[in-house]
Amino acid sequence: MSRFTLRALSAGIAAATLSVSAHAATEITWWHSMGGELGERLSALAEDFNASQDEYRVTPSYRGEYEQTMVNTIAAFRAGEQPHIVQIYEVGTGTMMAAQGAIYPVYELMEEHGNDFDPADYLPVVTGYYTDTNGNMLSMPFNSSTPILYYNKDVFEAAGLDPETPPTTWQEMGEMGQQIVDEGAASCGFTMAYAANWVGLENFSALHNQPVGTLENGFGGIETEFAFNGDVQARFWDQLKEWGDSGVYSYAGPANGPDAAPSFYSSDCAMYMNSSASRADVLANSDFEVGFGMLPYYDDVDGAPQNSIIGGATLWVLSGHEDDEYTGVAEFLEYLSLPEVQAEWHQGTGYLPITTAAYELSQEQGYYDENPGADIAIEQINLNEPTENSKGLRFGNYPQVRMILDEEFQAVLAGTKDGQQALDDAARRGNQILRDFEAANN
Repeated sequence: MSRFTLRALSAGIAAATLSVSAHAATEITWWHSMGGELGERLSALAEDFNASQDEYRVTPSYRGEYEQTMVNTIAAFRAGEQPHIVQIYEVGTGTMMAAQGAIYPVYELMEEHGNDFDPADYLPVVTGYYTDTNGNMLSMPFNSSTPILYYNKDVFEAAGLDPETPPTTWQEMGEMGQQIVDEGAASCGFTMAYAANWVGLENFSALHNQPVGTLENGFGGIETEFAFNGDVQARFWDQLKEWGDSGVYSYAGPANGPDAAPSFYSSDCAMYMNSSASRADVLANSDFEVGFGMLPYYDDVDGAPQNSIIGGATLWVLSGHEDDEYTGVAEFLEYLSLPEVQAEWHQGTGYLPITTAAYELSQEQGYYDENPGADIAIEQINLNEPTENSKGLRFGNYPQVRMILDEEFQAVLAGTKDGQQALDDAARRGNQILRDFEAANN
């Protein structure tokens, strides 16, 4: 069902019930971090919900990038001006959980407001990231994604490679990348966003069933310590240094790797690893045929490939509002989880469908048949039942640790440290941040 059909249906329902209630709708505020086309699609979700009933009105408000939204939310809560709902990225989960008294856990919200809410309806690999140790859902999954491989089929063909066969292992990635460079088909074999964190460390570790931290990657408590300085991770960082020197790999910059996408769109790099939610942008900005694949793995590491983990954000409900307003919040969250709504969001954005019903509906609608590669992310996160090392991360103040990882990875590329030393130093520096967080929340 298209967004326009949903909107027309919603408008009809609203018109039919207009005479039932003449009082002003209860306002529900929703802070988010989505600009551009994604922001327009998010606003359309709120508009459709508002048109479907006349009791509540959800008002979205863009508050900057994820980190800025979190900072703004903390400041607003202290001033007693917090929104009802806020979109917080996945690495902020540990910090939000520690904010006792500030959040209204979603499972409690749904239980106390009589909604038909069953956590079993949601994809386990998605909900597992946002549940407590008892399996209770703390926030509502919204825009979830996982990194995948995009590749230029035209470059593959020019280099004498099979355009229908992307690399599946890191050995193949290195060999294919070298052939691409040697044949002059592109100036680099591959690049990636989030090289030192989400893609090149966190998902790399999950796919190889390697821990990022103790105590189930932080799920077991704030006493956790970092363990991402293992042999497998150090080996990979050293190999990226070697590939960088030979031109097989091109470093795209810290954080989200701002140079990664442009170098792929321009055909300078033949392969590109980034979020599955980048699919729409990749297709819109590429004047060549795009192929899709799963992230590579080392086939000599026991248990690999395990499964990838998600990124993106969830919707947290904040405390301090009236009970009748929370009834509206619960209705809105339930609306967002409807199969038709979720399927349209998934298909229009590239984010994962958060419910099994939405995934099955997309299958029935023929979306995956018509859009090859669109289901790769779903297959990758469901390769195997998640382990303690591959269900996600939960560390306090983790965005600060990601900045340290960027610094240490750059030291490897500069040749001033090897992978092991850099990761050892990152773990030591990161553990101090964890201890400071623990002291502030005990």
